[in-house]
Amino acid sequence: MRVLATAGHVDHGKSALVRALTGMEPDRYEEERRRGLTLDLGFVWTRLDPDPPDARDAPDAPDVPGRTGSAGDVGGIGGIGGEHLAFVDVPGHERFVSTMLAGVGPVPGVLFVVAADQGWQQQSQEHLEILDALGVRHAVLAVTRGDLADPAPVRADAVERLAATSLGTVPSVAVSAVTGTGLAELRGELARLSAALPDPPADADVRLWLDRAFTVRGHGTVVTGTLGAGTLRVGDRLVTGDGTNALRVRGLQCLHEERTSVSGVARVAVNVHGGADIPLGRGEVLLTPDRWLPTTLTDVRVHGKPVAELPRTVTLHIGTAAVPVTVRPLGEDTARLTLPRGLPLRVGDRAVLREAGGRRAPCGLTVLDVAPPGLTRRGAARTRAAELTVMTGRPDGAAELRRRRLVRRPDLEAMGITAPGPPVTGDWLADPAHWAGLRDRLAAEVARHAERQPLDPGLPTEAARRLLGLPDRALVQALVDTPGGVVLSHRQGRLHGPGDTRPSLPPAVRTAVDALRADLRRSPFRAPEAGRLAELGLDHRTLAAAVAAGVLLRVADGVVLLPGADTEAAAVLRSLPRPFTLSEARRALGTTRRVAVPLLELLDRQGHTERVDDQRRRCRETAGSGGGRESNPPARDPRTPRF
Repeated sequence: MRVLATAGHVDHGKSALVRALTGMEPDRYEEERRRGLTLDLGFVWTRLDPDPPDARDAPDAPDVPGRTGSAGDVGGIGGIGGEHLAFVDVPGHERFVSTMLAGVGPVPGVLFVVAADQGWQQQSQEHLEILDALGVRHAVLAVTRGDLADPAPVRADAVERLAATSLGTVPSVAVSAVTGTGLAELRGELARLSAALPDPPADADVRLWLDRAFTVRGHGTVVTGTLGAGTLRVGDRLVTGDGTNALRVRGLQCLHEERTSVSGVARVAVNVHGGADIPLGRGEVLLTPDRWLPTTLTDVRVHGKPVAELPRTVTLHIGTAAVPVTVRPLGEDTARLTLPRGLPLRVGDRAVLREAGGRRAPCGLTVLDVAPPGLTRRGAARTRAAELTVMTGRPDGAAELRRRRLVRRPDLEAMGITAPGPPVTGDWLADPAHWAGLRDRLAAEVARHAERQPLDPGLPTEAARRLLGLPDRALVQALVDTPGGVVLSHRQGRLHGPGDTRPSLPPAVRTAVDALRADLRRSPFRAPEAGRLAELGLDHRTLAAAVAAGVLLRVADGVVLLPGADTEAAAVLRSLPRPFTLSEARRALGTTRRVAVPLLELLDRQGHTERVDDQRRRCRETAGSGGGRESNPPARDPRTPRF
């Protein structure tokens, strides 16, 4: 299906023309038909010939005034059998410009209408300015009422006016909806225009701007709109624009036909379930879940007038929505807009800014950024203005990643930007240059920590995350795993540089530890008392460093022995009759209860010993042997509290 909107001044024959082309009545209300004045959006359609003949060689077929019918009736464009062409018929009165914007906003092309007997008028100009602001590039000009006045002068004037806008030079046809003159030629031009319209991707994320919502007995809520891209299917889940309300598609109609799926561009009626208490109506939007980023802050490039000339508050028109926004100028043609509610905008979106009352020409805008940085520091606005100067509004994944440095892929895609490469970890994307810089910084921080804290080697992972300003700890591990530069390792929550990662004991500490080791060689299982440790100048921190360096064995808090003392103790205990008591073990080891209790608990964990009951233990024949759960003894418990 192709969808066009009408445009032009009030009473220039837009509705009469689409009625003649389609055989359908676009005015839905009795008052509209009685007054001959379109008050709201109307929707009609017909079929396109897949291979239309040259309209200039085709005879004109007179229309039957007032004829009604369905798509494909006599008067259809190029006959029966091609794809559908639907028209969104908009009002031309100056009081209904907002309605006109709602009708033309979601469609890719227009049928621009000017009456031969009245010529270019006020709303002709305003509608053209709106189309230019939206960047519409596809149109056909129809000069109506050719039976009442010579259409040539008006046709030449209108073609020249349109050529100065985004529409460029457009085909034009002089027609009469009453006599049928020029209708065949117009049908041919419309068929050619339809063939030139771009095909939107069927797998795009759905963003359905609503133009109507009503209730049908036995079905519930029905909404209508122009589906610009993507595919809707019965059973799909959709969310409202703020992402807070979920709806299910119960049924679909396209041009009064029941469908199981519809792809854009298409006029659709969607029967939704779950919307009874949700305020649906014109200006609201339904979206593919988790694929959009509703924003209340966006940076834009303004077209058509200097930003300095805009008032502080204007109305933003996008899709069928019209919301007041606050304008903060940043550069000559760039500004930041603050919205009162979140809208699902994407980079590259075109929209219109219109001042209250419509006394001044509307201007267009291109969305540059839907998740802009804050402007809280001195000079931030000036810096941001310079950044926006080089931004084009065309989605560029590599350029966006350079600006953001780190971003989640779903967030980037929700902005309308394709990821330029694979994630570095999880769904995190990183600019290659920034990532390489982070890797170098991490290596430098690890080395700096080792130099400053020789007794406490290894930079904690969380500390590394904070130092680098990373939003996720997983990024730290990803940096460690990135090849190139200094080799880093990650063990037990700490980052180590190359070489021996054990702490380097200062000379004074080394001397004290050597004295302590000499004591332990004389009495291997008599751990030094607190007084002896204080005498040697060894505190919790230095003992922990000595344990990490492998020159002492930690048995419990404040209880240290020589490395290997645990194995020697197990050998001594094997000489005891089985089972043995704590007191018997203490005497055999020649130590105190303060040392014997934690030492036996350590041997239990290592699999050297096991409890028989609350009072007695026994040794296993060989550490780790004996079958069952004891065949693979656990390693020494690494979860040792700091001294």
